[in-house]
Amino acid sequence: YLGSIALFGIGSLFCGLSQSFSSFPVLLLARVVQALGGGGILPIATAEFGTTFPKEKRGMALGLVGGVYGIANIFGASAGSAIIDFFGTNNWQFIFYINVPITLFILLAGFFALPNSREENVKKIDFAGITVLTIMVLSLLYGLKNIDFFDFLSTVTDRHAYPFLLVFVVLIPVFVFFEKRAEDPVIPISYFSNRKIVITLLISFITGVVIMGMIFVPQFAENALKIPSGSGGYFVIILGVFAGVGAPFSGKLIDRFGVKFVLNIGFVASIAGSLFLIFITTKYPNMGTVAVCLILIGIGIGFTMGTPINYMMLDNTKKEEANSALATVSLVRSIGTAIAPAIMIGFISHAGMAVQTNVMEVLPTQIEVPELPYAKELQNSFTELQKNEQMAEKLKGVAIPDLSSMTSVTIPMNATSDMELSPEVLKLLQSSDVTNITDHTKAMADYMFSQMTPGITEKIVAGVDQGIVAMQGGISDLNTGMDKIKTAESMIAGKEEGVSQEPSEKEKQLQAALVQMEAVKVQLQDVVDKMNELKAAVPNAFDVAKENYLMEIDQSGDEIEEIFQKTLNKGFMQVYLTVVIASLFAMCLMLFYKEDRKK
Repeated sequence: YLGSIALFGIGSLFCGLSQSFSSFPVLLLARVVQALGGGGILPIATAEFGTTFPKEKRGMALGLVGGVYGIANIFGASAGSAIIDFFGTNNWQFIFYINVPITLFILLAGFFALPNSREENVKKIDFAGITVLTIMVLSLLYGLKNIDFFDFLSTVTDRHAYPFLLVFVVLIPVFVFFEKRAEDPVIPISYFSNRKIVITLLISFITGVVIMGMIFVPQFAENALKIPSGSGGYFVIILGVFAGVGAPFSGKLIDRFGVKFVLNIGFVASIAGSLFLIFITTKYPNMGTVAVCLILIGIGIGFTMGTPINYMMLDNTKKEEANSALATVSLVRSIGTAIAPAIMIGFISHAGMAVQTNVMEVLPTQIEVPELPYAKELQNSFTELQKNEQMAEKLKGVAIPDLSSMTSVTIPMNATSDMELSPEVLKLLQSSDVTNITDHTKAMADYMFSQMTPGITEKIVAGVDQGIVAMQGGISDLNTGMDKIKTAESMIAGKEEGVSQEPSEKEKQLQAALVQMEAVKVQLQDVVDKMNELKAAVPNAFDVAKENYLMEIDQSGDEIEEIFQKTLNKGFMQVYLTVVIASLFAMCLMLFYKEDRKK
């Protein structure tokens, strides 16, 4: 027992240090060490209680273990949230460091206070069976991990799935071969010929699945009550209190009414709590409805998680097999807790992927751009100049954008957009919760503007520049033409000097043409000046448009949060529907369990 505690403490220490090393492999290895230690703690403690007390008080004794486990959950979840609140989410290593002083205290207290119970006739350890079983379990879990249950047929045939599942199946007869020949088999094959033990193990697997609904409580509470990530751990207190109270109470009820009665109460409570969450809490999320579903689920956990199943296993195995028997129950339950996320996390993940789509569909698809200076006037002037005989040829082929229509631009703020988001923006969206989804949506919109508006402004500026070049070319041509007219006028005036004081008909025509060309030149220069002013205003107009758009997102914040909340709730509803189905199946199994009870 103390060896298991020490391993758990060492693993916790290196889990924390892994962040200092910035090493994911160190974290994984440390978690393995933690698991090796953690795997031995509860079965040994439970077996010691279960075999020390007389059978008529065994339920109470096992209930005490379950009660302490519930209280530990209260402290652990609350301490975890408090540590994260104090140190920040980037300093998660402290949730592991807290285990180190606790480990040292238990080691010291245990060394001096705990009796050392040991069997006299210890048989040879089943290393072959342990090795094969380990490979089987790892293959099963890895294979299941790589199956997407929303795309089962294609993923189950993937090379990361079916070969490992095949290894699991192939090793079953190998495991049976070793276990039949082992002096002290890790899992006695005789267990599987005893209907009561088989039912017990199946119920243990199902409770492992049901328990996994508990790990989503913090995220569900955060989403339902619109509170920041990391603060939902405090709601596990509600579960822990009622699981902690329910466990010892269930133990007393077992001694009086039997294990089937207690298990059925537990599964009924789990079903009631899950259905309340699905149909009431998700529709009317508030502190009261969240508390009701957690109370019911907590009672369900207290009445099913450990006490009744441990009682059933001890009741159907020999006393000297207590540690091995309870370790088997723990292993089967752990497989259930490992397999369940392959399905449950898939529900949350698919709901999370739908969040972006649903949120983007409610965003405005139009940018309201402030009217550019002289836009309508320049559009009219350009149209008139195209009709002018002197400018028609010059402006032929010149196409400036419709400046007067630039007050509204369509943007692709929807799921079908071809625009790709940057890894940073995607990461930001994936880390969103109901409290920051509006800000993260604004960050996404800001990024999309930064990708989209340069092309639009460049197109406008290029069109305006094309118009300016054409106008300046027209001015240059007019200057050349006017110089020619002035030269011709001077020549005519020189020839006719002293002949007549009145200008000739030719001179009048030239002067009229000169006046007309001067007027066109002034008009062209005015257009050029206004176009330059408009061009300079384009970037600022789109900056204002962006700010207006982000303001619209802010004003839609409540709607965005509601969409996020409801979309993610669909995933939680599927998780707890799984809990309902598993609990109903367990109740059906209990119909085949015949309990031996004396009046």
